[in-house]
Amino acid sequence: MDTKPTAGYSATVRIEYPNTVGMLGKVTSAIGMAGGDLGSIDIVSIDRNLITRDINFYAAGTEHIHQIIKEIKKIPHITIKQVTDRIFAVHHGGKIETKIKYPINNRDDLSLVYTPGVARVCREIHENPRHVYNYTIKGNTIAIVTDGTAVLGLGEMGPLAALPVMEGKAMLFKEFAGINAFPICLDTKDPDEIVSIVKNISPVFGGINLEDISAPRCFEIEERLREELDIPVFHDDQHGTAVVVLAALYNALKIVKKDLGEIKITVSGAGAAGIACVKLLISAGANPKKIIIADNRGIIYEGRPDGMDKYKQELAAITNPKKVTGTIHDAVEGADVFLGVSVGGLLTRKDIIKMAKNPIVFALANPVPEISPEEAQPYARVVATGRSDYPNQINNVLCFPGFFRGLLNARVRRVTREMEIAAAQALASLIKPDELNEDYIIPSVLDRRVQLAVARAVERVAREEW
Repeated sequence: MDTKPTAGYSATVRIEYPNTVGMLGKVTSAIGMAGGDLGSIDIVSIDRNLITRDINFYAAGTEHIHQIIKEIKKIPHITIKQVTDRIFAVHHGGKIETKIKYPINNRDDLSLVYTPGVARVCREIHENPRHVYNYTIKGNTIAIVTDGTAVLGLGEMGPLAALPVMEGKAMLFKEFAGINAFPICLDTKDPDEIVSIVKNISPVFGGINLEDISAPRCFEIEERLREELDIPVFHDDQHGTAVVVLAALYNALKIVKKDLGEIKITVSGAGAAGIACVKLLISAGANPKKIIIADNRGIIYEGRPDGMDKYKQELAAITNPKKVTGTIHDAVEGADVFLGVSVGGLLTRKDIIKMAKNPIVFALANPVPEISPEEAQPYARVVATGRSDYPNQINNVLCFPGFFRGLLNARVRRVTREMEIAAAQALASLIKPDELNEDYIIPSVLDRRVQLAVARAVERVAREEW
């Protein structure tokens, strides 16, 4: 359970009570005294004798919601008509649907969108395959592909339990970039089968977004699909995270007046996000000799005998040249930057105190960061998390809608490092010098400038390269 109320546990209680002064205050006080955070309050109905209201509140967990309701029930003359878990209400029946673009009101409409008229379009595409982008959904549609083995911070949940996340992802693509996206949740964990399935369904899509596939399998799957498909493939858990981290780091370094090529970076986590972040940071100018990576078995170094796959070995060969050993607590000593993409509660204030002057702490584990901002901030100059209830939220949604918008606009076949760096630079540049401060190093996920800036950057590089 979270330690404080969050939007992840939100409920609506419908109450009926006498239309007398002070009754609403008693309800809101009860919610506050029980540790809940008050949301919106709406009148459902009102007459001379009774008022019915919907009151939204936030809790720290399911049990906490029940506790708050119990406190409301204790108030005399209050009748609880209904309690709704807002999270499950939003998901009821699914969050996305298919809509048609052209109405079918008569036989003439039918002949245009289906037979016999559609046959002409089929022949046109058969003769000119690239015209599929002009006359079908392909040019503005992507597949969101998962096997459910690394869902959020929940771990392996399977394809059914992964579906709500993929639906949410599809909503974000549509809302922020106007892209049609459809969830493809596969009931297999075999890389060969995943590659084969994606290849066979790829004619429908203009791009493939891989999602929540566990490491190291995700690396192999992406590599093979990029090699074998003629449409862009992008594993968001890797590259979306890396782009936003790089953008935030660009701005954080401006605040502490340090250079990317000179800083010591400690990374906690050597899964999809951790490895991708390190690779992109190096491509952007970070010195690999000043990078130390740690996983759940300790610091990674060349020749470490256990827990090393080929992807960790590749990074071990170019990072940590002194072969420092030990735990993450040893790795952070003297570091300018801590980047956590691992597990919550990993560090304490003692670790931050051991870092270099004006340290930067990106604690991105969700929902519990590697160290809480409250504990880190007295000693760190800049702190970022993956959460929306703290400043400097590093969230993939700042990247993937706009990134795919640029890819689809340019109709490219490959994603490159140059595109990722350009996207990070564009994202960072949205924070103007007179706006930049310790609590504002990255734009809000709701900033509508973001996706256009990222899309334009990706499209520009794509056209230059191809």
